[in-house]
Amino acid sequence: MSKLRFSAIEQANNRPTIDVKAPGKISDFYGENVFGLSEMQALLAPDVFKQVKKSIDQGLKVDEITADAVASAAKAWAMSKGATHFTHWFQPLTGTTAEKHDTFFDYLSGLERFKGSALVQQEPDASSFPNGGIRSTFEARGYTAWDPSSPMFIYGVTLCIPTIFVSYTGEALDNKAPLLKAVEAVDKAATKVCQLFDRKVTRVKPSLGCEQEYFVVDKALYNSRPDLVMSGRTVFGHNPARGQQLDDHYFGSIPPRIYDFMKDFEIEALKLGIPVSTRHNEVAPSQFEVAPVFEDINVATDHNQLLMDTMEKVAEQHSLRVLFHEKPFAGLNGTGKHNNWSLITNTGVNLFQPSSSARENLVFLTFFVNTIKAVYEYADLLRASIASAGNDHRLGANEAPPAIMSVFIGSQLTSVLDELEKNGNIKVEKGDNMYMKLGIDKIPEIILDNTDRNRTSPFAFTGNKFEFRAVGGSANTASPMTILNLIVAEQLSQFYGEVERDIKKGTDKKLAIVNVLRKYIKDSKKVRFEGDGYSEDWVKEAEKRGLENVKDTPRALDAYLTKKARKTFKEHTVLSDIELEARNEISWESYIMKIQIESRVMGDLILNHIIPTAINYQNKLIQNANGLKGLGIDNKEVLNNIKKITDYIDTLNKGVHNMTEERKRINKLEDTREKAIAYCDDVKGKYFDDIRYAVDKLELLIDDEDWPLVKYREMLFLR
Repeated sequence: MSKLRFSAIEQANNRPTIDVKAPGKISDFYGENVFGLSEMQALLAPDVFKQVKKSIDQGLKVDEITADAVASAAKAWAMSKGATHFTHWFQPLTGTTAEKHDTFFDYLSGLERFKGSALVQQEPDASSFPNGGIRSTFEARGYTAWDPSSPMFIYGVTLCIPTIFVSYTGEALDNKAPLLKAVEAVDKAATKVCQLFDRKVTRVKPSLGCEQEYFVVDKALYNSRPDLVMSGRTVFGHNPARGQQLDDHYFGSIPPRIYDFMKDFEIEALKLGIPVSTRHNEVAPSQFEVAPVFEDINVATDHNQLLMDTMEKVAEQHSLRVLFHEKPFAGLNGTGKHNNWSLITNTGVNLFQPSSSARENLVFLTFFVNTIKAVYEYADLLRASIASAGNDHRLGANEAPPAIMSVFIGSQLTSVLDELEKNGNIKVEKGDNMYMKLGIDKIPEIILDNTDRNRTSPFAFTGNKFEFRAVGGSANTASPMTILNLIVAEQLSQFYGEVERDIKKGTDKKLAIVNVLRKYIKDSKKVRFEGDGYSEDWVKEAEKRGLENVKDTPRALDAYLTKKARKTFKEHTVLSDIELEARNEISWESYIMKIQIESRVMGDLILNHIIPTAINYQNKLIQNANGLKGLGIDNKEVLNNIKKITDYIDTLNKGVHNMTEERKRINKLEDTREKAIAYCDDVKGKYFDDIRYAVDKLELLIDDEDWPLVKYREMLFLR
């Protein structure tokens, strides 16, 4: 295998660059592969377009006649661009996307056809996708249903139609359906609260901007690492002498090959209407980031999934591989997907934007404080929403936020909230003077954005939005965004109810709002933290405050099945008890399989590559030791190295054997949760670190010419 390693290194060193040029100004080709509103307006009759626009804006069902007209127009448009097939593009609970292509060509008539019924609904096989026991293998029927709020697009020669995916009995089997329901829930709750201030507000939409981090390695180097191919991360690998400690990669000059790749995938993304706007080097060597402009949360989620797929396909053309795994390399920064979230009214107001008007800042404070309260009340659900085997490797290490859910708001806003809470006993007059005495008039200073950012916070306010930094790089953003919108919807509903009760008692509306906000500020104070989230002091302080620190996925997922969570999901009709239980079953199964794969690939590498290499090198040292002895030269250091290698080989043999036996025992367990916890504690917890330590030490001891695995320095610096 060492031959494969050096062959891969040679290939990586001799890759040519691919000069990529944009086909004109971005405005010339942006969205050219998207069947958006402008395309619909150009091809549909005015009354039909009006009906479609109404359906999109208000979330209404598209009638049959309108669907037929849209299907006909979409087919004509797609075929004019070379499309031959269509597909319902959906997001099953595998964590990726899925599609089944059907041709436009009708063999009976000899013509291309596309009916509204085919646009609106299709029937893929539901039994082979994760369903958590909702469907039996012999119960294969499931349905995809068109989501008109996310535009159709052409990918290759296929017209892709964004859809939801549900079972025959109506349960959601995807990530999109619950997100759409949570968006509807926060819309209703936020609109009611907004109307306490402005009756013109009739809709509130969440927006999202996903900063996507990723690593890039040469394709040949990737293919020579079975652990990367099988599990998405390196289970072994000693840190190179130079990693990220010099901070020289961050925002540095982009390597030429990567720069060409970036330009290429950005062009394809822009054609698909994905508004990518930022590119740069991240902290770790070979780590980079792409960030889009804010969009409607549903579209942004679809676009992030599509962007990752586009990046992987374009990378192949450049003989590169993109890694989205949360921790592909130990000891280096992990990969996150920072979710920048805000709420926007139909009147164009960002509800998290502080204003130059003290009165408007009461609106800002209302949504700001309620969001903090929601995080405090449902921190366990937020933690569960980002739980995965990959993210467990990342959280709390190398600039990833800890598993403790806390909120960072900065010193200025902390002062504002403290002042508001402190002024609770002051008699406040009505009118403008009330703002001054409450300290709300101070908020406009925030517009200067002079509050520092906190990279260690999982949920931070960054000027006009909240940044949920704890989301993993490979995650589908729909899951954490479903939870965030759901818990804010619930909190806003409670807030509205409390304010209404106070108003009915005769309290002035503004004072009623402020009184409830004061209470919430006090109640949720424990979740606010401005310091270093990586420190042990914070772990101790969080424990004193009663904040949970659930470090592993199997136990974090319990939050979905609490009485409180079930009630919240049910009241807002986001997920039923059956759906919640099924999703937990799927998540536990996914965790088991991923740890199982990592464990197996460890065993394979050790038994078939590492130990044979160590023994061969050990034999060379034995010959050397005997030769030195025969010459009367001291061979003590050589013998010492032989003993070290022997000890590490013994450690690995025992470790792999015991780990394999442990897997056999655990696999007999029937309860999925119990099995997931056992894989976490008794396989990953007991063996992964010790086995890795022994392998990484052997990497230092064995001759570089003999070592079978591509090393970190090669993967990270050969590009």
